Amino acid sequence: MNKFSLASILVCTSLFLSFLLSTSQNAYAESSKVRVILVGDSTMATKSGYGDALCQRFQSNVECINLARGGRSSGSFRAEGFWDKVQELLRQPDSAMITSYVLIQFGHNDQPGKPGRSTDLVTEFPVNMARYVAEVKTLNGVPILVTPLTRRSFKEGVLENNLKPWADATEKVARETKTILLPLNAESYAAVQAMGEAEADTLAVTPPPKLESKPESSSTDIAKLEPQGAAKSAFDRTHVGVKGAAYFANMVERELKQLVPVLHSVFKAEGAQ
Repeated sequence: MNKFSLASILVCTSLFLSFLLSTSQNAYAESSKVRVILVGDSTMATKSGYGDALCQRFQSNVECINLARGGRSSGSFRAEGFWDKVQELLRQPDSAMITSYVLIQFGHNDQPGKPGRSTDLVTEFPVNMARYVAEVKTLNGVPILVTPLTRRSFKEGVLENNLKPWADATEKVARETKTILLPLNAESYAAVQAMGEAEADTLAVTPPPKLESKPESSSTDIAKLEPQGAAKSAFDRTHVGVKGAAYFANMVERELKQLVPVLHSVFKAEGAQ
């Protein structure tokens, strides 16, 4: 066999293998399915959070289910049976053919002063979060812990962050359980601090009252601002309207793409509706 023939065979073999690899990858991309399940409180829930806006960013072949509920904590979400729905989804017969990513975000309603919802930051909250992670993994899902979205209350030009202890606790659980962590608290805090109070107020559900300049100050009872049940319709600096939902959904999308590169292909192209 001369050198020319050997070279030709090698080239042909290489092209054939490349074809097979390309074909198998395309077949996988077409046949694989992705499901995203959102678990959290009102800052992720329909009408008051960014969850629905995030779901709209996925391509049509991705099943995105927003199970976040207003007023729920890491304890009451399970106690009221909402977590059962997540487990039911992960146990469905076709789940073996689906990669399920479960985003879990709590903290707002775990804070003190909310009867039936508050959890102890040391003995309950981290245990609850770790249990969610363990159960998702047991059911072959992919848990992603999300630190709580920042509130948007400023004091003398500085954004307050009374959710940082819960963000820190979530980060610790992620480290200990080797779970993907989406640091939404830190990124949203930095972004809101940079934009300033006036611009941050445009992210709310409704515009601020003209005569009310300092809602949600440090002396305000947070429990009254985040009631159990329906989303708030009045202005506050916790929940988000259409603009705020889109803003933070885009932030979560960017973080997901960085943390889970395989998800790049399941989002719509930038600017697509």
